[in-house]
Amino acid sequence: MDTAPSPDSPDSPDDSPGPFLDAALLTPRLRLRPFTDTEGDLDLLVALDNDEGVKRFIDGGKPLAREAARRDVLPRVLGRGFRAAEERSTGEWLGWFCLEPLSGSGWETVELGYRLRRTAWGRGYATEGARALVATAFGTLGTQRVVGRTMTVNTGSRRVLEKAGLRYVRTFFEEWPETIEGSEHGDVEYAVSREEWGRLSVS
Repeated sequence: MDTAPSPDSPDSPDDSPGPFLDAALLTPRLRLRPFTDTEGDLDLLVALDNDEGVKRFIDGGKPLAREAARRDVLPRVLGRGFRAAEERSTGEWLGWFCLEPLSGSGWETVELGYRLRRTAWGRGYATEGARALVATAFGTLGTQRVVGRTMTVNTGSRRVLEKAGLRYVRTFFEEWPETIEGSEHGDVEYAVSREEWGRLSVS
């Protein structure tokens, strides 16, 4: 199960606030920690991105070489907003979550994404982590809008976005390097504003 920010979403120059960048975020069952520039974290990312089921809605399950992961994937997740997800009671690696700022907006508008191992599917972790990041965006980062995007046919990730408080905005079509099953139906965008989140939080 996967939803992730667009691959061409660039970093913004505003790196504040620091506490979110440096500290782990805890939920009842999850520890969301910053990635480290280590072989251990690289091993985890390579394994995750070489699971055909996990990558089904990304590139159709195309294998990822270790050196490509070192060059392309690890630097990205070391950037601000990405969190490695671990089960608090066991330390089990589950995957990752992120809040990635969109172009030129600092933390004002962020894109919510996640990628979890198949062993973590169906256990509520995606919803728990996504809700925690949305709450952090509005409660700590001063975010005004959180968006999420996934393939139209990715019903699992669409449900997670809805459970995290985001609502359907539009269906759109883009040109991607890989043509995969279901891409003819396009992608969908979900979003929630600070005002909408505030109403959800008190309802």
